[in-house]
Amino acid sequence: MKTEATQTAISAVGLRKAFGEKAVLDGIDLEVSRGTVFSLLGPNGAGKTTVVRILSTLIRADGGEARVAGCDLATEPDGVRRAIGVTGQYSAVDGLLTGRENLILMADLHHRGKRAGRRAADELLERFDLVEAANRTVATYSGGMRRRLDIAMTLIGGPRIIFLDEPTTGLDPRSRRATWEIIREQVRGGVTIFLTTQYLDEADRLADRIAVLDGGRIVAEGTSEELKRLVPGGHVRLRFGAPAELDAAARVLGTAARDDDALTLQVPSDGGVRSLRTLLGRLEDASVEVAGLSVHTPDLDDVFLAITDRSGKEAVSR
Repeated sequence: MKTEATQTAISAVGLRKAFGEKAVLDGIDLEVSRGTVFSLLGPNGAGKTTVVRILSTLIRADGGEARVAGCDLATEPDGVRRAIGVTGQYSAVDGLLTGRENLILMADLHHRGKRAGRRAADELLERFDLVEAANRTVATYSGGMRRRLDIAMTLIGGPRIIFLDEPTTGLDPRSRRATWEIIREQVRGGVTIFLTTQYLDEADRLADRIAVLDGGRIVAEGTSEELKRLVPGGHVRLRFGAPAELDAAARVLGTAARDDDALTLQVPSDGGVRSLRTLLGRLEDASVEVAGLSVHTPDLDDVFLAITDRSGKEAVSR
């Protein structure tokens, strides 16, 4: 049986970081399970990139403790570096080299050996659909091609944990979807992804767990569905086939918002299976037939705006 430690890819307790008098991280706690996508959201300047830079050993924290891939961040930084790959907001590729030369250079830096490094480079070029562009200088690549090459260079060392800091910023929709599929493929292979993003739909589609960073603190954390339930406004819209059924349902449900023209009732609900079963059960007990229903829940945009606005007001009041 695996222990909790072997199941955890990244853990942090009380991480703090200040630049001058400005506290960027004010004691944050994180835990990321192996083989999952963990997404860190936050407004511009919230400290997302600072978290990535600390956890990837690029800068030191001012306080707190962290372990990455089982290695203590402060005392075993080389062990952390051997286990991770990092792709920043901007592609770290050399525009004067070809795509294949960039990959071979990275393989050499990882001491892959000449033959093994070139074989790995060719495999990644094929995997990332860059074979036709392999011998062109990267300066001629599109933004999506550069991003795919950048991630391929991150993978050439075989990392167990990958930090992706806003990897799809500036990409067109097709390139974003291609990047999403690359991320999913890595997770299917057991790799852990730590993702920061400005795109809430990206976190919604990819992340197993999401944390919202604001004011130097984690102000909310959970699955996408758990976070959506934090924000009021979810409801079920019930449609009926005749005015008599609408009247009967309104008597049963009481305070539901009514639309006589559309023959609908809007009932507050979290959209969960249990609450839906309870709602329909009440109508069934009253012999009221529902012609159709739709569930409406807040999206991550609603969650993000509500939570960061709330935390900002709390910070001002302190």
